[in-house]
Amino acid sequence: MGDGETPRGGDDRELAFAGIARQAELIRAGEVSARELTELYLARIDRLGGELNCFTTVLGERALAEADQADARRAAGEDRPLLGVPVAIKDNVDVAGTVTTLGTAAHGPAATHDAELVRRLRAAGCVIIAKTTLPELAIMGTTEGPAFGVTRNPWDLDRTPGGSSGGSGAAVAAGLVGVGHATDGAGSIRIPAACCGLFGLKPQRGRIPLAPDPEDHWNNLSVAGAVTRGVLDNALFLDAVAGPGPAPGGPPLERPFADAARETPGRLRIAISLRPPLLARVAPEVRRGIDETADLLRSLGHDVAYAEPPLTEWLSEVLPRYLKGIEADAARVARPDRLARRTRGFARLGAAIPQAALDRALRIEGKIAERYNSILADRDVLVTPTMAT
Repeated sequence: MGDGETPRGGDDRELAFAGIARQAELIRAGEVSARELTELYLARIDRLGGELNCFTTVLGERALAEADQADARRAAGEDRPLLGVPVAIKDNVDVAGTVTTLGTAAHGPAATHDAELVRRLRAAGCVIIAKTTLPELAIMGTTEGPAFGVTRNPWDLDRTPGGSSGGSGAAVAAGLVGVGHATDGAGSIRIPAACCGLFGLKPQRGRIPLAPDPEDHWNNLSVAGAVTRGVLDNALFLDAVAGPGPAPGGPPLERPFADAARETPGRLRIAISLRPPLLARVAPEVRRGIDETADLLRSLGHDVAYAEPPLTEWLSEVLPRYLKGIEADAARVARPDRLARRTRGFARLGAAIPQAALDRALRIEGKIAERYNSILADRDVLVTPTMAT
């Protein structure tokens, strides 16, 4: 297969796989309308979405109405970077008039208001086309569960697209949408990006508001972002949704993400680490891939060196926050009795963790970050495998 190809082909491949930066250019130039692009994706979803099982809700006629509104806004002279571009929302975020399933049968009724992130996407002119699958309560690194079944990877239907944002990863990789909203507490953007051959970034905490969810969701582990076909696509999404919210969002941005994405960084000092933070061993094929990446980066003129960041206390800092976050989410669902056994088990583990352990995990977070960041004192970038296998 060539660049941009997947096994789920078709005559509409070029536009479907163009990425949202190119799609926005084509809409702006009048070469395609928002309705035409939305119709293309809805047709591909109808043809391919069932086999991949990557959507919980497809918004169909509602998305077409939004596309018509975007076309009318452009005809009236409005010009926004993503006006008319379809986007899919991971189904742990509220879209007014649809159920936020959280990947579970324990969900409540339809949301009455958009989440702040969705409101910002609509203001930017995006078309909300569908909601994507996730494991129950977004707690796993694969996307499957009793409520919605197994989501499959478009590159190989026998493999997972990862998780917990696996529905978004599968949808973008298959050319069913150009950008998929995602969230990440412990890899849930980065794992699907790696499994599906996409770009994923876990943004700085507080950069994108999580409202109406708590801004310290999962004890400050969880953030919102996206999986996309390329870096500029992701930057355009971030520019549409980033900005001050109820919680501190880090230092103000010096310039838009898209401006930074368009800039060539020059020669970089790159550190490469093959040391996993857990007890897992890096598989030989993963190690070979990292070594090949190192050779490629050197051939491009970058300074590459292997290094090992200090990883002491990583597990004691993350695990209590993760499990206590699951406990809190399980307590908030409308029908806890409908939660899967595995989820109830994780919630019980969270309940067994004393508050003192959580307090300590939050207290040592800054110290551990300092240790991680020490490797960047004389390096610009740290490259690691996303997963050990």
